[in-house]
Amino acid sequence: MSALLDLFTIVALVLGALFFLAGVVGLLRFPDTLSRLHALTKADNVGLGLIVIGLLPQAGSVFAALKLLLVWLLVLLAASTVGQMMARVARRAGPRR
Repeated sequence: MSALLDLFTIVALVLGALFFLAGVVGLLRFPDTLSRLHALTKADNVGLGLIVIGLLPQAGSVFAALKLLLVWLLVLLAASTVGQMMARVARRAGPRR
């Protein structure tokens, strides 16, 4: 059972890292600010979620697992708030090249 949980952790961490990599590629490749912001926020939220889900079986206690979930939820809240603020500023500034 332990080997199966370790395999699950490895798969989830690798998938989470791939989502982070996809966000970076979107940041570098997309043409405008809003699409770059969209790529980053979506990929980072899913990537961190996969990493947290992968780390949950390795948490030593319920308290440690709850702390991981709390960190994930706080990052989701902060990322959505900052993303909205950045999009609003980018829209007001207009297109830049």
